[in-house]
Parts: sequence; structure tokens; C-alpha cells
Amino acid sequence: MSAADVTAVEIHGRTQKRDRDRKMVRIWLGVVIFTLLCLVIVGGATRLTGSGLSITEWKPIHGVVPPLSVEEWQEEFELYKRIPQYQEINKGMSLDEFKTIFWWEWAHRFLARGIGLIFALPLAFFWLTGRIEPRIRRPLVGLLALGGFQGFIGWWMVSSGLSKLTSVSQYRLAVHLTIACLIFAGCVWIMRGLAPHSDDRAPAGRGKAGAIAVAMLCIIQIYLGALVAGLDAGLTYNTWPLMDGALVPGGLFIQEPWWINLFENPKTVQFVHRVGAYTLLLVAVWHMVTMLADAPRTTHARRSVVLLGLILLQAGVGIMTLLTQVHLHTALLHQGMAFIVLGFAVAHWRGFLGEYPREVRVEVRN
Repeated sequence: MSAADVTAVEIHGRTQKRDRDRKMVRIWLGVVIFTLLCLVIVGGATRLTGSGLSITEWKPIHGVVPPLSVEEWQEEFELYKRIPQYQEINKGMSLDEFKTIFWWEWAHRFLARGIGLIFALPLAFFWLTGRIEPRIRRPLVGLLALGGFQGFIGWWMVSSGLSKLTSVSQYRLAVHLTIACLIFAGCVWIMRGLAPHSDDRAPAGRGKAGAIAVAMLCIIQIYLGALVAGLDAGLTYNTWPLMDGALVPGGLFIQEPWWINLFENPKTVQFVHRVGAYTLLLVAVWHMVTMLADAPRTTHARRSVVLLGLILLQAGVGIMTLLTQVHLHTALLHQGMAFIVLGFAVAHWRGFLGEYPREVRVEVRN
């Protein structure tokens, strides 16, 4: 066998190994993404059931173990009785009622801790066994660090409701959910880059710009949704398409300075969230039309159609959430769908860049 033949065989073998390694990493990231989605949904349930302040201490290690005796349950309950939420809203609740809200918050924190292990341990294994490509090592470590920071942000959010407020600050809730978006989107981005891509040429110019715009608008819309949740703004003005009897209701800027209404006036916050949904939908329609014109019968165009379909479905769920006055199951579906739309939008955007290069180097022997 000639040197060229030996080199070709080695390249083929290393290419196969690279494909296997990439598949393993994609499966791992898929598990991480699914767990993140579950974490977001449980977090939404925690918010909607008013459970987020039931655990009043931050115990990153010891907090994994829930109360195991009547005495421990009573101790947790006594801590909860000290905060404004109990004194002003839940005063007189029974221990069994407290356990219900406690378990939601405990499950949310347990999942958050679990996802740290699900991310960190396989990352270490893949890295030490040479399965993590150099180009994605820093991004993955960055996501791990951001996840650790997210734990601190979560407690920073909870602490806002322990002394003066009866719920967490809508500002901190929005930051917490936005960071979750960034971690989720980062995992999708890397997983998509490791996946095989079609041979269809991605259209230049407005096609990619439209994909970026849709993904960015998804994140902004989720941020606005967090403000709505933090202010319980979805519990009022439960009609559509009119809001308070008009397409553009009055009283949107009654607080001073005017811009504070965008963050603290429930009516304004809900209206801005509606406008954000309309904007996202219009941009998605424009993107689909341009893709069908610029790159017909390509995977890129087909993805733009699916993306619009997902956004329309999410809009319908959002309307149902509003009309049902934030029914628990409908609201959780709305929050989960928001991340599914975001994930698909990010994957669609990443598809314009093509697969990560398959660098396989082999020393040529004389």
C-alpha cells in the first residue's frame, strides 16, 4: 500500500471518529436542552402558583435534601411566616398548603442543580477523552460559567421578595429568564453547528438578516413576557384583539417619568408585549416571503415556513392564555412554546453558516 493510500485510510478513520464524537456531543447537548426546557416550565409553574418565595434561604449544597421530619417542615414553615408574602397574602395557611408551594420551588432548584451536573460531568469526560473540538471548548466553558452565574441571579431574584415585596421583582425575574434564554440558545447554536447540513447554498443578504432578526425578537419577546409575569399583567384586560375596548388603549403613560410605564405599569407592559408579538409575526412573514423568493425549494426556505408556523401557533396559545386569565396549563404551554420557537429560530439562523469545518490532520510519511 502506498503512502497516499495509507494517508487516505487514516483520514477516513479519523473522519469516522470525528462523526461519532460529534454525534455523542449532540446527544449530550440535546439532553441538556430538554432539561433546560423542563426547568423553564417548572420555573413558570413556580411563578404561577406563587411558590417562588417558599424557600427563604440559599443552601446550594444542603438545600438538595428536603425536610424529612415534622420538625424540619415546621422550621421551614416558620421561616416562611417571617416574609411579607405570608403576612399579607397567605396568613393562616396550613402546613399542608405550605408543603404544596414548597415542593414546586424545591423541584425548580433541584432541576437547576441537576442541570449543572448534566452539563459539567459529560463536558469533563468528553474533554479528557478528546471528543470536544478545540473550537467549541471556550463556548462550552462559557455556558457552564453562565449557568453558575444564573444560580446566583436566581437567588438575587428570590431575595427581592423576602423583605418588602410580596413577590419577586419583575426586573430581576426578566433578567433571570433572559439569561436562561442565552444558555438555551447557546446550547442549540453549538449543537446545530455540529450537525450535518444540507448542500443547499444559503442565500446572502436579507435571508440571513431576517433569520437574525427573528431570533433576536424572540429573546426580546420572552423578556417582555417576563415583565408581564412579574407584574401579573396577564390577569387584567383579558380580551383580544381589543384591549380595554380599543386597539390602542388609553392610560399607557400615566406614571412619571414616562418610560417607567414600560416596566412598572401593568397595562403598558401587556400592551408592549402584544405589540412585540405582532412585530415578531410580521418579521417572520417577511422573512418567509423573501426566503421563498430568494431560495425556493431549499431547506432554508422550508425552515422559514416551519418557523412562521411555530410563531403562529405560539400566538394562538398566547391569546388563549390571555382569554383564560392565565390558566395554569395554558400559561405553561405558552412559556414552553416560547423556548421551542426560540430554539428553532436560533437553529435556523445557525443553518445559514453551515456545519463546523471538519478538520482532520494526518502527518504525511515519506
